[in-house]
Amino acid sequence: HQKGFKPRGGRMGGESMTGKKDDMVITTILGKDCVVNGNFIVKQSARIDGEVQGDVYVSGTLIMGAGARVEGNIEAGEAILGGDVIGNVQAPGKVELTVTAKVIGDITTNVIVIDENAIFQGRCNMNQDAPRRKTPEAKKALKDEKRSARAVLQEALREAQEERVSAGDTE
Repeated sequence: HQKGFKPRGGRMGGESMTGKKDDMVITTILGKDCVVNGNFIVKQSARIDGEVQGDVYVSGTLIMGAGARVEGNIEAGEAILGGDVIGNVQAPGKVELTVTAKVIGDITTNVIVIDENAIFQGRCNMNQDAPRRKTPEAKKALKDEKRSARAVLQEALREAQEERVSAGDTE
């Protein structure tokens, strides 16, 4: 975790924390022939078409082109990945793996989109609480609800049968 770095997820194309529409304004582009040996830190959005051998920190949206490669962890507000990632990806807003993406590592996000033929080998944590074990009180309440539902159904069937019988008597 980069000290003082806070990804701004969930604001793609909207207002940033400063009130400006700058999350999707790409302020940094790493070209396809560029190689960064060390951490890559951007305070807004960035596009990577080259290679980063280190961790990537982008507070806005990170876009990785089809030929891009990152050997390290990625932290971004949102990430659209089209290249190779060997490392974990953390983007609270959204992670999208395009058809050319290959991610070997874990992904932590609230929303994930994986295109057909994208490669993802790892675990995905969507920041949801694990299902809780039902307490005896909760089990009893559920059982009571099932009983009352069953009673309502039986009463409706009884009424329908009575209507049929009374309709048969009038003919």
